[in-house]
This record gives sequence, structure tokens and C-alpha cells, in this order.
Amino acid sequence: MSPNAPADDSHDDVMYPSAIPFVLVHLGCLAAIWSGVTLQAVAICVSLYVVRMFAIGAGYHRYFSHKAFATSRVFQFILACLAQSTAQKSVLWWAAKHRHHHLHSDTELDVHSPRQRGFLYSHLGWIFYREHDATDLVKVEDLARYPELMWLHRLELLPAVVLAVLCFLVAGWPGLVVGFLWSTVLLYHATFCINSLAHVHGRKRYVTGDDSRNNWLLAFFTLGEGWHNNHHAYQSSVRQGFRWWEVDVTYYVLTILSWIGIVWNMKAPPEQVLRNEQPLGARVINRAARELAARFDAQTVAHAISSARRRADLAQMQLPTLQDILNRAHDGVDALTHLHLPKIPTREEFLAEARAMFARTRSLNEIVDHAYEYFLASVRAQLTTAS
Repeated sequence: MSPNAPADDSHDDVMYPSAIPFVLVHLGCLAAIWSGVTLQAVAICVSLYVVRMFAIGAGYHRYFSHKAFATSRVFQFILACLAQSTAQKSVLWWAAKHRHHHLHSDTELDVHSPRQRGFLYSHLGWIFYREHDATDLVKVEDLARYPELMWLHRLELLPAVVLAVLCFLVAGWPGLVVGFLWSTVLLYHATFCINSLAHVHGRKRYVTGDDSRNNWLLAFFTLGEGWHNNHHAYQSSVRQGFRWWEVDVTYYVLTILSWIGIVWNMKAPPEQVLRNEQPLGARVINRAARELAARFDAQTVAHAISSARRRADLAQMQLPTLQDILNRAHDGVDALTHLHLPKIPTREEFLAEARAMFARTRSLNEIVDHAYEYFLASVRAQLTTAS
């Protein structure tokens, strides 16, 4: 069970009641067959998509999840209302889940990792599981101290319902179905693509210890959120398109708002990060090292050494100690082949694999050293278990 699950939640069954609106919104889109599609409704759909996508990127993500800029309490509330009008649950729930994602990105504790549970689960499957319905208020205690945000948290669908009614009043049934429902579904899947597609397809400029990637197409449809590898490299940056050609519309709008004093204290990545010369943190190094170590088959090596030991016992041969074998491998010495022992990968082979796997980083040697130790420790552990 997830650490975020409620205490009384004893099973991980699919479909809890709050997922029903998500399904109904999708089914409601088919009502356009009956309501018709008008030019006014399409204009509402496009407008609501752009405005609310900005609210997702600037509000849910950069402000509430990462505090990438500061603003007034009034504009904070406006951002929260706009973000929740997308029907993606409350800003407290969204920020708590996103902060949890960054703590455990693409590990077994990540709530939506393609690496761990597959693409479909990471895209939308995870939201149907009861264990992900709860909000870990400890992770968002900085937000939970605002009564108006707690009020929105309790009435999370209210902004979406109000917006839906307004669309109906302005443009009738086409305004509700095409204007509101279509734009809401498009926003769902554009947002979800950052959890799924941006961890599968794209380029990696930075070593982040996870599968985050920069994807220009996603950046276009999400107003800048697709520069996901940049974001994972420096999470508190208000700008996610680090290069001039990486278009980040959300950042441009926030910059304009800063000129008129609506937002301020916009955080920027240090020059060291922009030049990709920053030393990596211990958590990133360890995650990258474990990923590198997994490229080499410790189980096969351990099995071969174990078999050689048994043959040596039968032939009453003196086999070198395990530590001697591993030390020789670490030093690049391949002098044990006459005993029919496996060739243990050397550190240089680990380094070559790391250069092929990872983007440029000044911490590459640290990653390799940790990975090699993890690999040898795994061989030792499996041999100990087999003894």
C-alpha cells in the first residue's frame, strides 16, 4: 500500500467515487452529436484550454508545488480557482502528489512512473486507485495554513461546476459540451502526458536520476511544461525552457505579470546549472548509480563464481578468496580465467557504459564508483545467500 493511503484503506481496488466525474466528463464529450458544434463553442474551448493550461503550469505546478515565484494572497486564490476549474482535484492534493513524485521520481514509490507500472498506468491508470485519493497535508502544510485554500480543498469541484454553468449560460449546450467538456478533457491528457510521455520520449540534457525528458511537442501544447528534464534538473526555476529557443509561454506570461507587480521573486536557475556544470546531489548520484549497476548481470557472475567454487572443492583446488577475485576485477586484472571463473566487468567498462547512458555531468566518476560498489556488493550478497 502507498504511504499516502488512508489508514482504513485495506485494498487497492479500482474506482473510488471521486473518479466518477472524470469518467462522466469523457462520456459527456459525446453529447456534441446531439448539441452540435458551433463556432462560438469552439472559440470558448480554445480560450479555456489556453487560460486553464496557464493555470495548471503557473498555478498547480510552478507556484503551489514548487514556490517558483511569489504573489499576493488574492492572486494566489485566483490561481487556485482557475487551476481547480480544470477538475484535476484541489491544489493541495495536486501539489502533495507532485512533491511526492519529485522525492521518488521513477522509483518504486513514485505514484505515476512509466518505468515502474507501465505507460497507461502512469498516464491515467493511477488516478483510479483508492490509495491515491488521499491528500498528504504534511507535504503541503505551507499551503494548508490558508483557510481559503482549505475551503477550496473541501469543495474541489466547485470552480469547475461554476465554469461549466457559465459556459452553458453564454453559449447553451454547445458551450457546455464543446466549450467546457472538450477543453477539460484536452487539459486532462495534455497534463497527464507530462507524467507519462515526458518520461519516455525526448532528450535528456541533465542527469537527474530519473527518466525525465525534454519534449518540444509537449512543451508546445502545455505552454512550456514539456521541458521536463530541465525542470527536474532545477525544480524551483520559474522558467523551464532554459535555452532561448525552448519556448515557455507560461514563463513569458509570468514575466509580464511581474512587470505590473502581480508576481515577484521569480526564481531562476544558477549559471552553473545552465552550463550543466553543477555537482549532482547524493540522491541523484545514487539513483543514477543503481540504474548503471543494473545494466550488468550480478546474478550471472555470482552463479558462475559459485559453480567454480564447487568445482574447486571437488578437485581439492585452492580457489582465491572472493575478496581477492573482486579486488583483481576492480584493478582490471583478468588473471583468473585458468580457474574458469567469469570475467567480472571492470570499472572502465562501467565508465564506458555510463558515458553511453548519461548526459554530460561533472559527477560521472562518482556515479561510476557508486555503481561499481553496488554491483560488487550485489555479487557478494548473492554468493553469501548461496553459501
